[in-house]
Amino acid sequence: MSQKAQTAVQFHELELDQRILKAVAQLGWQQPTLIQSTAIPLLLEGKDVVVRARTGSGKTATYALPLIQKILNSKLNASEQCVSAVVLAPTKELCRQSRAVIEQLAESCGKVIRVADIAGSSSDAATQRHALAERPDIVVSTPSKLLNHAEAGGVVDLKNVETLVVDEADLVFAFGYEKDFKKLIKHFPPIYQAVLVSATLSDDVVRMKGLCLNNPVTLKLEEPELVPQDQLTHQRILAEENDKPAILYALLKLRLVRGKTIIFVNNIDRCYKVRLFLEQFGIRACVLNSELPANIRIHTISQFNKGTYDIIIASDEHHLEQPGGKASSSSSTGKRKSSRSGDFESSASRGIDFQCVNNVLNFDFPRDVTSYIHRAGRTARGNNKGSVLSFVSIKEAAVNDAVEQKLHSTFAAQEGEQIIKNYQFKMEEVESFRYRAQDCWRAATRVAVHDTRIREIKTEILNCEKLKGFFEENQRDLQALRHDKPLKTIKVQNHLSDMPDYIVPKALKRVVGTASSSSSGASTAKHPRQSAAKTAFERQSNDPLMVSQVDFGKKRPAPRHKKKAL
Repeated sequence: MSQKAQTAVQFHELELDQRILKAVAQLGWQQPTLIQSTAIPLLLEGKDVVVRARTGSGKTATYALPLIQKILNSKLNASEQCVSAVVLAPTKELCRQSRAVIEQLAESCGKVIRVADIAGSSSDAATQRHALAERPDIVVSTPSKLLNHAEAGGVVDLKNVETLVVDEADLVFAFGYEKDFKKLIKHFPPIYQAVLVSATLSDDVVRMKGLCLNNPVTLKLEEPELVPQDQLTHQRILAEENDKPAILYALLKLRLVRGKTIIFVNNIDRCYKVRLFLEQFGIRACVLNSELPANIRIHTISQFNKGTYDIIIASDEHHLEQPGGKASSSSSTGKRKSSRSGDFESSASRGIDFQCVNNVLNFDFPRDVTSYIHRAGRTARGNNKGSVLSFVSIKEAAVNDAVEQKLHSTFAAQEGEQIIKNYQFKMEEVESFRYRAQDCWRAATRVAVHDTRIREIKTEILNCEKLKGFFEENQRDLQALRHDKPLKTIKVQNHLSDMPDYIVPKALKRVVGTASSSSSGASTAKHPRQSAAKTAFERQSNDPLMVSQVDFGKKRPAPRHKKKAL
């Protein structure tokens, strides 16, 4: 059956333990979101529930709060420690995120509730077996990882599981876990509570619902898939492939795009090409893709959320190959490269809780409407505002029209009204940027990108958790863990980081002049010789006894302190 939205209530009205309420207060959550106030009472009653809500609406806490409450209740009568709940997610980043939220909400419970993440932690099987041997209350994992240990025998006992949660359920089958999931649920007891959490109710979710749910309640709240237009703006720039580098350079260098920004591209090579391109202009950014080790991806997201750097270049790899070599069900054409080239348990556009993102910039337009919606969901989360700016070429016009039609129906806009506005940007204004941009874009060759990918992986492997204790004692060396350091694959000309006045549009000279003057002040502090030379030149030019530089025909009088020649 379908459940409609209820009137919002307060957390203390949800019959939650005082320890949970204390953790909620420490997190600063004032009142439940719509999906939380609707779903939590049903979950506390023990019903099987399919939770459908848009990204950023608090779905993780929706199942985490009643899950913790249920375990606390069972601890009163439990005779022995056992695994009583399993949380499955399609990616390692989501597993780590779910574990973090559960631990935050259970923090005030002391050591009563133990959580183990065997997907996002160390890839060492022995470490995972040790974590499972402790018989944690909640196990967070991808289906394949947990299945491997369940089939090993004696590692983990799932016969006492009371609750199964599948987060981002629409992606689990799409990422090729259908066979693993069907084998895994055979290890569960005959009766248990099941919860499916998803942003969309796809055919995969319907098939999964038939496998593990019994007479479920389906929550489809009356809310759009994206936040309202007054919170999230949609804009586009009509640009062909040759125009994109110059426009990106102008937007970032002229500070038309400010704040924390995610730049989305459609494959891994483009990640590094864009980064090498921006590096030549002194614009620092880090890369996020499925090729990097899981710990590095998690660390990159953590640093970005803390504000260590402001720009992430993320690859939204649409065609994902499965462990058996088959293309995913979400892929319509072609096959991806070998799974060794990337981690299929990774996705930057789905589920990851990027915090306080101001802008999503689609350097490559998404391949379908769903990808656009999930990319846009990385910003304007909670009560924050955000913007989506997309580069659209002629080849991408059809997908852009489909996205416009979807947004038009979502927001019930009037006929003729455009949801995706044309960004007020004149192409002739960036003509002066074009020659610089094209040279630097060509410099990021295929060979340079290949070398950069190899060097990046080698460097990032060194940034492991084993060094954490060392860097806690040696804070100055902590900079070695930054993910936006210069790659030094191609030669960078220092003068490109400065923007000459003659290429700046007249309307922006005042803004850019202020920014460049502040940055030039910082650069002179780094180069004392240049600063001293500049000061000497200014002192000389201000000397009233010296002839102006424009009076080329006149002789320069001798300084006062020197005697005239006889």
